[in-house]
Amino acid sequence: MARAAIVALLIAALAGCGRSERRIVVGSKNFTEQLILGEIVAQHLEKRLGRTVERKLNLGGTLLAHNALVQGDIDLYPEYTGTALTTVLKQAPSSSADDVLRRVREGYRRWRIEWLDPLGFNNTFAMVVRGEDARRDGIRTLTAARRRRWTLGAGYEFATRPDGLPGFQKTYELPLNGTPVTMDLGLLYRALESGKIDMAAANSTDGLIAAKDFAVLEDDKHFFPPYQAAFLIRAGLGAPARSAVAELSGRFTDDTMRKLNYEVAGKHRPIGEVARDFLARLR
Repeated sequence: MARAAIVALLIAALAGCGRSERRIVVGSKNFTEQLILGEIVAQHLEKRLGRTVERKLNLGGTLLAHNALVQGDIDLYPEYTGTALTTVLKQAPSSSADDVLRRVREGYRRWRIEWLDPLGFNNTFAMVVRGEDARRDGIRTLTAARRRRWTLGAGYEFATRPDGLPGFQKTYELPLNGTPVTMDLGLLYRALESGKIDMAAANSTDGLIAAKDFAVLEDDKHFFPPYQAAFLIRAGLGAPARSAVAELSGRFTDDTMRKLNYEVAGKHRPIGEVARDFLARLR
């Protein structure tokens, strides 16, 4: 009888293993803001669902993260509406946030990928210069910046994306000293401070903008489209996980994201610790 009971227990255990849920995999692209958002949603899911979430953060650029989601290597990751519209869907930009969101939601149905409601902040491109240069030359807008020549620094995607350098130069015809100096996004502000470049194609939620003497030049011709951040989830993600991720929608502002970025990029705090502190304030 004892042996039969042991066999029955083993069979039940194996059956339970067969019914176990697939581990959720969170992805992100390869810059500070994405790593923070990926860690925030991973910790939030672990808290809500009571199980471990796998992280595949720092995947690379937009198309690498997109393909990982389409192929099922990850279940969700944070993306930006304007990036998806122009880089993934290859559609013309729009200045209407609602129109861009509608178009990306429709366009991503072919892959059975859902855009959740935006997180609440807009991380558009920002052309950043040293504050002393802007004050000395009396430059506040990108149109006014045409009065002088610039050494531009940019991330690798900005140099080729249609909503990046090609379209930007078609709109503003900014005088440049040769081709832009391309580098990892995290190095742009150091290059700007050191004088290696004198304009950076950065992001509006970068923490160092507010922390140091930098100026963002106004996009007075409204070239850059809206880049509302939102989580993308694949169709196979279960309802409890989807609901948990959706709880983060609308919980951020531009200033919130800028401060989170500065905690990591400026103060060099561990991303996991910054994510935990943020989630603790939400509860």
